[in-house]
Formats: sequence, C-alpha cells, structure tokens
Amino acid sequence: MSKAPQNTLELVPWAERLTALQALYHFEFQGRVAITNGSDGFSAGLRWQQNDDQALVDLSAPLGFGAAHIQQTDNILRVTTSKGVTLESDAATDELRSLLGFDAPLRSLRYWIVGASDPQSPSGVSLDSLQRLTRLDQDGWRIDYGDYTAVKNRAWLPLSLTITHETLKLRIVIHDWQLYSLLGD
Repeated sequence: MSKAPQNTLELVPWAERLTALQALYHFEFQGRVAITNGSDGFSAGLRWQQNDDQALVDLSAPLGFGAAHIQQTDNILRVTTSKGVTLESDAATDELRSLLGFDAPLRSLRYWIVGASDPQSPSGVSLDSLQRLTRLDQDGWRIDYGDYTAVKNRAWLPLSLTITHETLKLRIVIHDWQLYSLLGD
C-alpha cells in the first residue's frame, strides 16, 4: 500500500528562514496584480525577474491596453511605456507614479514578495505554525499573506499577498515561481 506524498520541508526557525529568504537573489514569477486607490483601480498581468540587485518587472493590461517594463536597481529606475518611450531617474519615478497611482516601494517589494521583510528597516511580523509570514508591517505598509507553495521542496513562497497603505490596496496572485538559486545550492 503506497502512502500519499509527504511534504519534505523541515520546520525552520523564523530567524534562519528570514535570512535565507532575504538572500534569494535569482528568481522569477508570473501572476496578476490588482491595484485600487480610493475609487480608481486596474489589474494587469505581472512578470517579475530578480537577478542580484536588478528587478525587471513587466506589467501587461488585458487586450494590450497599456503595458510597462520597469528596470530597477539600487541606483537606477528605468520605465519603458506602452508607447516605447524609455524614461530614467525622476522622469521614470513620475511615470510610474502616474501609471500606478502611487509611489511603488520597489526596493522593499522584492523582499515582501518572497515572504520576508526588507533588511534595511525595522518591521513587525506575525507568523503561522510553519514559521511563515501571515502579516508584515514595515515603513507604513501592511502586507497580509495568503496561501504558500513549496518550491523545489526547499522554500515556502507566497502564492498571494495583499499590500495596503492608507487608501491603496495592492493584491498580487502568483501563478508560477521559478528559483534559480537557493542558499546551499
């Protein structure tokens, strides 16, 4: 008689898990994002590629009605609009604010997406019994985590998160995670 497959992930203490998650520098995911800010809102397809300190983010609206390509590093923000115009620095920040309706916390978002706090600022956390974030409060933002998935049988990564700040609500649903390296690989 065969048994149902068991999850092989060990229970890892939060401090150790947090360090490993903050060290994830090569990953990609695809999903959807829905943003509401008061009475305004939109949704888009989302593809995020993280390679060391560079994030490449593609937003694609339904039926091709708008898109943006965002390239962000510690020193550069570059936005390419759906019209093919590429903007950098302050102009890119202004375009992104106009597109999204808020100042996106891109540097922190790269950590929040994998279920970790940004190591550059203090945070408050709530954990579940498996030492995964259920809620994170950081820099005036609140991040509530939904379901998780085991990726490569080595890491629990979020499948959904809701990020709120004042009247802004950002909901991310992740369909597919790709990890290109993990600590110990």
